[in-house]
Amino acid sequence: MTEGTVAAQRQDRWGLVAVAGILSFVAMLDMGIVTVALADIGTELQVSAQAAQWAVLGYQLIVVALLLPVGVWLDGAGPRSAVLAAVTVFAGASGLAALSPSLTWLIAARVVQGAAAAVLFVLMPVLAAKSVRPELRGRAMSVPATLGPLGAVLGPAVGGVLLDNYGWQSIFLVKIPFCLVGLIVAWRIAPRGGGLPTPTRAAFIDAGLIGSAVAAILLALTFAVDSPGWLLLALAAVPAAVAWLRRDSGRRVVGTIGSGLWRVDSAVLSLAAAFAAMHYLVALHLQRDNGVTATTTGLTVIAFPVAMALAGPIGGRLADRFGHRPVAITGAATTTVGLLLLVLAGSEWTPLDIAWRMAVAGLGMGLYGGPSQVMAMATAPDRMGTASSAVQVARSLGFTIGPALATAAWAMPGGSTTVGLAIAAGAGALGVLLLTSTRPGR
Repeated sequence: MTEGTVAAQRQDRWGLVAVAGILSFVAMLDMGIVTVALADIGTELQVSAQAAQWAVLGYQLIVVALLLPVGVWLDGAGPRSAVLAAVTVFAGASGLAALSPSLTWLIAARVVQGAAAAVLFVLMPVLAAKSVRPELRGRAMSVPATLGPLGAVLGPAVGGVLLDNYGWQSIFLVKIPFCLVGLIVAWRIAPRGGGLPTPTRAAFIDAGLIGSAVAAILLALTFAVDSPGWLLLALAAVPAAVAWLRRDSGRRVVGTIGSGLWRVDSAVLSLAAAFAAMHYLVALHLQRDNGVTATTTGLTVIAFPVAMALAGPIGGRLADRFGHRPVAITGAATTTVGLLLLVLAGSEWTPLDIAWRMAVAGLGMGLYGGPSQVMAMATAPDRMGTASSAVQVARSLGFTIGPALATAAWAMPGGSTTVGLAIAAGAGALGVLLLTSTRPGR
């Protein structure tokens, strides 16, 4: 081993990669863990279930609304300063949420927590990418790309266990120890340099415009499940989006996406929608149509995240050796095959029949996650924050659109689980085509 190789290896900060994975898991865990506690929160704080839902929506809306503005802001920020600030605010807001004496207090804490989470969502892939040499980015990026979705999948299960044993406050407190670990590691080994730019008046205007546009779309998709008329609310996004696109930050993001990132973003959106629709439909069909217990359903669908967790590190290593694009395409195609196998399973399911098919889809998502993130970063190496934020917006929209599509397929005349899964498989196939159309490269 040469002296140069040893020096290069010393520059690899795998501790920061681990921090990126842990914090991605925690931030995504928070997207679903609160849902199971809404009934208890409503009862204890003496509010309706519909009002308590804003403990979830307040977090989700602020996260998605701030992703693009945060990405532009992070392009000029020092990673160490950004990590320390975001984790401190996230942990502090989590503690305040657990102490909530009223719903107003809880929603305010969740909004602050969501703002910090938006920074974490955008920053963690960038932190992983910058912590190692370029030739190791596949395996580094596979860590947050795998652990983040795992947090989303496991959120309801973890929340249920905590709720049954320790009360709803515990679902907010459980994240604080992970945040403390992240703070200590980042403080000790993250390279110094660069501060936090002060947000300008223009930045607040940008955040308001893009936030209102994204919020209108997400609210329309969320409430259209019960009443299709809510889809008209999405029209309110048009003037705000047009106004933002005419501004400097809008042109910056469009320029970044136009460099080739739009294909990767569209693939991420399609595959996220397929993933979310699949989980929704499988759980619904097993419990409502087949009479399977909630416990058995949980053990069945856990085959997906287990397979994804096993395949994630393998996908990163393969990508570093053979190139990120072919591994990402292979992973997306494997996920699509798993979805097609679910379509062909018929209507009389057994948990074992479904578990192995979901494991195939999970293997594909594990292979695809890290390499697709590297492909996105490679389109704009000097604007990683903007590129990362665009990917996170695409994934968040996919997670919202997926269940909406699944519900529509279920409710339409002649609709069924098979129809919904066929739509999900079609979304997966579209993701494969989009990745295939990207320019060849590592």
